[in-house]
Amino acid sequence: MTSSWIPPSFTLRQLAYLVAAAEAGTIAQAAERMHVSPSTMSDAITELERLLGTRLCVRRKSQGLTLTSAGDRAVADARRLLRDAQELQFALGTTAGELVGPLAIGCYPTLAPTVLPPLLSAFSTAHPQLDITVTEATQDLLVELLDSGRIDVAFVYDVQLPARVHRTKLFELPPHILLAGSHPLAREPFVRLEQLADEDFIMIDSPPSSTHMRSIFDARGITPRVRHRTQNPDVVRTLVGRGLGYGMLIQRLFDYSGATGFPVVMKDIVPAVPPLAVDLAWSTELPLTSRTEAVVAFARAVAWPEIPAVPET
Repeated sequence: MTSSWIPPSFTLRQLAYLVAAAEAGTIAQAAERMHVSPSTMSDAITELERLLGTRLCVRRKSQGLTLTSAGDRAVADARRLLRDAQELQFALGTTAGELVGPLAIGCYPTLAPTVLPPLLSAFSTAHPQLDITVTEATQDLLVELLDSGRIDVAFVYDVQLPARVHRTKLFELPPHILLAGSHPLAREPFVRLEQLADEDFIMIDSPPSSTHMRSIFDARGITPRVRHRTQNPDVVRTLVGRGLGYGMLIQRLFDYSGATGFPVVMKDIVPAVPPLAVDLAWSTELPLTSRTEAVVAFARAVAWPEIPAVPET
């Protein structure tokens, strides 16, 4: 029986050059990443446009490369084809049950100290032939990276995630207050937000954490007096330790500030505030690879930190 399947006139290499150019924004940068000359890459994309019969991008020296609507579609489809081709290569080149190849993990920065150690130790040890890379980024950027296939999974907070992102809940963390060790409330078992309403607030300003915190204050009818904003939780701890204000964080990390002479203490909030769930997310529009399935199963099995319940009164 003669096959009716007709091979395409374009090549995977041409598709790879188009995707690289779209991600880099310029032919020159993309060519450098792909270790080819700019003219080679430019000619390949031009030939791809000729074979497809449509313009895929607009190239301007001063403004870089901009995809057309057809180019957007081509890049999205090209990523899937390249991903499938790569998976075929891995599948045929490895023994059954063996995990080999790249695994790109995304992580919201404040979650990294909690979720990365078990992944880069126990999981990596169990699958030594995996090439694991980690990208720390804001939540909106992590969703974009999932959509494009540039990362396979992402550890995120379960806030403002689009429906097209599938997720599995790993654990929950209630926010807590940070106070200087010398603060008058430092010896109290719990803290009410109303007790801090007139004090300076050191705010972690990185969505979705900041969005969640604002909702907590709004629910109590409190407008915090923000003295400083930062995306770095260590900056919050440092400034709080020096008595410059109080802070609110979600992640409960070991604190080294006592060694510097500026200790901080963590205090649960009463009445209890809603906890924030930590999820492992992946794209519903891309097929799961065996590597992605393995990291999802591992994350579900990890004994993530359990935070004691906070009194409601």
